[in-house]
Amino acid sequence: MDKIWLKSYQKGVPAEIDVHEFQSLGELFEKSVTQYRDRVAYINMGIELTYGELDKLSRDFAAYLQSVLKLPLGARVAIMMPNVLQYPISIFGALRAGYVVVNVNPLYTPRELEHQLKDSGAEVIVILENFAVTLEQVLARTPVKHVVMARLGDMLGFPKGAVVNFVVKYVKKMVPAWSLPRAVNFRTALAKGASAELKSVKVTPDDLAFLQYTGGTTGLSKGAMLIHRNILANLAQAHAWIQPALGSEQHMVVTALPLYHIFALTANCFTFFKIGASNLLITNPRDIPGFVAELGKYPFTVITGVNTLFNALLNSDAFCALNFSRLKVTLGGGMAVQKAVAEKWKQVTGKPLIEAYGLTETSPAATINPLDIPEYTGAIGVPISSTEVVIRDDAGTDVPLGERGELCIRGPQVMKGYYNRPEETAKVIMADGFLLTGDIAVMDERGYVRIVDRKKDMILVSGFNVYPNEVEDVVAQHPGVLEVAAVGVPHDKSGEAVKIFVVKKDPALTAEALIAHCREHLTGYKVPGQVEFRTDLPKTNVGKILRRELRDEALKQG
Repeated sequence: MDKIWLKSYQKGVPAEIDVHEFQSLGELFEKSVTQYRDRVAYINMGIELTYGELDKLSRDFAAYLQSVLKLPLGARVAIMMPNVLQYPISIFGALRAGYVVVNVNPLYTPRELEHQLKDSGAEVIVILENFAVTLEQVLARTPVKHVVMARLGDMLGFPKGAVVNFVVKYVKKMVPAWSLPRAVNFRTALAKGASAELKSVKVTPDDLAFLQYTGGTTGLSKGAMLIHRNILANLAQAHAWIQPALGSEQHMVVTALPLYHIFALTANCFTFFKIGASNLLITNPRDIPGFVAELGKYPFTVITGVNTLFNALLNSDAFCALNFSRLKVTLGGGMAVQKAVAEKWKQVTGKPLIEAYGLTETSPAATINPLDIPEYTGAIGVPISSTEVVIRDDAGTDVPLGERGELCIRGPQVMKGYYNRPEETAKVIMADGFLLTGDIAVMDERGYVRIVDRKKDMILVSGFNVYPNEVEDVVAQHPGVLEVAAVGVPHDKSGEAVKIFVVKKDPALTAEALIAHCREHLTGYKVPGQVEFRTDLPKTNVGKILRRELRDEALKQG
């Protein structure tokens, strides 16, 4: 394959990365905590955690899982929390003990949570008590045997932690009443682990590290099997890409995207851990005044995010007044970066907003714009080191340069497959190892890739995948619905939003009733923003609903 994109690489970026640098994420962890022991690894709510402290706390948590709970090697550990200090402690503890991490969106509804816990076979869940009421509703129907309950203030010390826990629960009423009698407090788990043995385990590059769930074509999310080699390769690729721009100084990366999302997990949690950077964890990025206040306290050098996040920051006068003199890299992914947002970012910060592209199935990074570009390009960049990209037609044949086709990716970061779904895996991984992305793209003579359309019906809301089948399944459960189709429509803030077209069974059915029904069963970003009632829906001659026709109609309506 002629890798025409290599000539577009920034100076210092290698064509290939060393995929054998580490055998496991645990080995990477051990090297970093030894090398950067006294540096600050994570900051959250004003509290700093050094690499050395994280080493001790994650060791204790690993020992708790291994020697107190006696989990077998390879057991699934679910983590259901926002960005708090307990997250890296739990993730690194589970990984260094040889367990598989199952990241869970804390905003899941009971239906969504039950499916993921059952599908993954999770034996343990670490959960923030704010979301315990959701777990309580489904726990008995899942394989979960152990619940570790964290509170927001657990790692904030005394008296701050106690004050935060009191305010969150009793003043702000952010913790709905729950009852899980066998739940163990996170601090108690650490204390028990501190006096327990942690045995060394052999973890290979081919062992499973994460079951990272993504939307399913059948209406249920499916777990992408990301092995240690996938994540290690991708963080090596990301590091190779950013290193020429970062230099040798000590860095601070802003992590506002949730760590349960693959973008923040690899780009922020692991890549910057490798180089001894500090990670500023933002627990609630929707609180823009609070978010900006945190940014004002720290001389951050890198920030990652999605278009909606950058847009919200740019609409804050306080953010625009910050000092950006130390900012080196701004990386946007998860959804398309809008030109207007990128141009305003450059105007305000003096630095370009670099667009990248990836998928859960690619751990996630696949293409990134060179960091030395002066302006927004409108492209998703060029294939990163050790990555091949081809554009293929429906027959699986490579199309000539400049022509449209499906974007296909091959590299060491491509997942092993979907957990317990060989038929779904076969649909997306071709015989030659290329992953079908479902995105229609073109590549120019310099190797730059542009997304021009989407082949699959997936809807992208603020960087999160929403699959129409799942929305339709929930809507169809309403007794007043005869038929339904869900599509994505443009949205100023989130990029896309969900719109449903409904044929009524009950003439009295209202849009408000349907949306209320959806809120009971779907995470907020999946809930339809628009409802349009029809007397019938367009179909093929075999009765399949033509979503694309409905989407085109919606686009014409504006």
